[in-house]
Amino acid sequence: MNTTTPNVQSATLSIDGMSCGHCVQAVTKALSAVPGVKVRSVAVGSAVIEAADGWAAGRAVNALDEAGYPAKAVDDVAGAVAPMQAKSGGVGPGAHAVGVGAAIKAANLKHLRRIEGQVRGIAAMIEEDRYCADIIQQAAAVQESLRSVAKNLLRNHLTHCAAAAMHEDGAKRDDMIEELLELVAKVAR
Repeated sequence: MNTTTPNVQSATLSIDGMSCGHCVQAVTKALSAVPGVKVRSVAVGSAVIEAADGWAAGRAVNALDEAGYPAKAVDDVAGAVAPMQAKSGGVGPGAHAVGVGAAIKAANLKHLRRIEGQVRGIAAMIEEDRYCADIIQQAAAVQESLRSVAKNLLRNHLTHCAAAAMHEDGAKRDDMIEELLELVAKVAR
């Protein structure tokens, strides 16, 4: 990333899945909706943005992924997108999993696909002014499915990532203990 003004970083994003002008419009719209991001240019396969900080740049990458256009920063010289991109061998946000159980991954993907459909169904129910209790029941079902995904992820995290970090000495182990305390508190809510 190249600094253009104080606290504002310029980033070039490589974007997959773009093939036409409609894609350029969809990517421009997705990026424009991200707080802290200014779109400088968009072309098939790439975009140049200005981001208020690394978190904004990371949110831009995530917004494109959610819109169906997988993206990554290609000129991350200053490391400003690093908080949202994977790092290997670490603990904390952006680290890669030490291991992922195939069954847990498959179950999570199945749950998430079902959740996507449920959320679309809820949106349709709201658009159709359906009975509030029916919508609330569907929202509760989505929350339960998300809890199931979170529990599966926690199980995988404990089995692989946490187990590996707990065998380490020093800061890595201490960081994992703090991370686990925070995760358990979030999942227990």
